[in-house]
Amino acid sequence: MLIDLHTHSVVSDGTDAPAELMAAASAAGLDVVALTDHDTTGGWAEAAAAVPSTGVALVRGAEISCRADGMSVHLLSYLHDPEHPGLLAEAERTRGARLDRARAIVDLVAADMDLTWEDVVAQTVPGTTVGRPHIADALVARGHVADRSAAFATLLGAGSPYYVPHYAPDAVRAVTLVREAGGVPVLAHPGAVERGRIVADGVVAQMVDAGLAGIEVDHRDHDAGQRARLTALAAAHGLLVTGSSDYHGTGKPNRLGEGMTSPEVLAAIEEQGSIEVVRP
Repeated sequence: MLIDLHTHSVVSDGTDAPAELMAAASAAGLDVVALTDHDTTGGWAEAAAAVPSTGVALVRGAEISCRADGMSVHLLSYLHDPEHPGLLAEAERTRGARLDRARAIVDLVAADMDLTWEDVVAQTVPGTTVGRPHIADALVARGHVADRSAAFATLLGAGSPYYVPHYAPDAVRAVTLVREAGGVPVLAHPGAVERGRIVADGVVAQMVDAGLAGIEVDHRDHDAGQRARLTALAAAHGLLVTGSSDYHGTGKPNRLGEGMTSPEVLAAIEEQGSIEVVRP
């Protein structure tokens, strides 16, 4: 059974519509895929409607933006109640902060090069959570950079003069909220060295105390050393070990199925979640 538990659609910063993502998962030979758009469940219904025609089971989830020790942390939430008031309020606050941040970044960039807010909106669809990836796409469309990766490396990264932070809940609180919503919290790509500082073991321990269920280990941003460290860390805390592609369509080079989760781990996630996996 081929299981990929971390993907994004155009509802956040991917380039495939949710139904297109499900079709792509089928074409890639996957049996199960999780849709985990940033801070939103807006793509769930469309993806679920595509399950019968694609034959791919859907794990409904989200990637929650949070912070710890001044750094960005991402938390995958699987099979949670999308109407839980606490988690929903934090997601809405974070999406609002992302929008304000995106406008501020565009204002800064526009002072030095040709870029408008309309250019950014043109890279989205109605309901999209606008963020830096869409600014990157607008910069590509304007010919300022070659691709998204170049945009983040030169203009949109944390060290850039155009960088603007945004609100996100504390990582430990995010774990608590996911559990309160009946979800299964898994720490996303915590050893991604190229993204900047990595999540410290002490922060992971605090998240475990709050109810963390697992760690994403099999991810392209983890080298062999990080995978070994994170596997040992998971074992020490009795955590599930997941793997995934972190697929964004054409937005990133990540390909569906390049990271995998075992059927046994998926079964454990299903047992802990409050909603069911959508199956053909």
